[in-house]
Amino acid sequence: MENVMVLAGMAGVLLVLGAFAGVLAGLLGVGGGIVLVPGFFYVFAALGYDSPQLMQVCLATSLATIIVTSIRSVLAHDRKGAVDWSILKSWAPGIVIGAALGVLVVAALRSTVLQAIFGTLAVLIGLYMTFGRNEWRLGNRMPGGLFRAVFSPLIGFLSVLMGIGGGSFGVPTMTLFGVPIHRAVATAAGFGVIIAVPSVVGFLFVDIPDAPPWTFGAVNLLAFALIVAMTLITAPWGAAIAHKMDPKPLKRLFGIFLILVALNMLRKAFGW
Repeated sequence: MENVMVLAGMAGVLLVLGAFAGVLAGLLGVGGGIVLVPGFFYVFAALGYDSPQLMQVCLATSLATIIVTSIRSVLAHDRKGAVDWSILKSWAPGIVIGAALGVLVVAALRSTVLQAIFGTLAVLIGLYMTFGRNEWRLGNRMPGGLFRAVFSPLIGFLSVLMGIGGGSFGVPTMTLFGVPIHRAVATAAGFGVIIAVPSVVGFLFVDIPDAPPWTFGAVNLLAFALIVAMTLITAPWGAAIAHKMDPKPLKRLFGIFLILVALNMLRKAFGW
């Protein structure tokens, strides 16, 4: 009976978290992972599963949800002709390599270290969302050669370390090199697929002691199912709201919220 109550409580909180992540994804064009990872961490820790490997579960489960949401997103964007397949194909090999390396690093680190990494990178993303401008440019076309050889694996690697898709790093990279924002968002959805699929396969072989119930490898199947169900329902709500109002002020507000969440994660990581 106690296990049933724990599962019911966990399911209820996860449904709310999934609804929130879906609305944000549709409204602001940000991936749900940036919300899901700290959300998973606080939910699982509050239920008593605060093990030294808890962050692995949070990252892996977030990436598992991204497989479904990113595939759905890239197909929808492709029907509108918005995906730049030349960028996606040329950057994919490096991104996959970076994602695979990210799984190896995540599997070897303790939860507190991963918290510190997530918090630091989330602060940077929050600052960009708050103060960044779409008109900022480093060039007029996507670079190849050495730049792509370095930055494509870096996008995959950092995304896995944060449990997020390709949007948070891919969209700024593309827009800084002259890719229109809507095309960058559409193409970054493809980044999410090629980041999430190989990393989740790897995480299925990671053993997590004292994991939350229904965890296979490092992926919590209950959280995965509930989050995917809710985000598929609520993401269109966020998109509908975005068409009726200017999402830019909300994006800046969310950037500030993300910075506060990230700072709290850093506080916990350093035991303050």
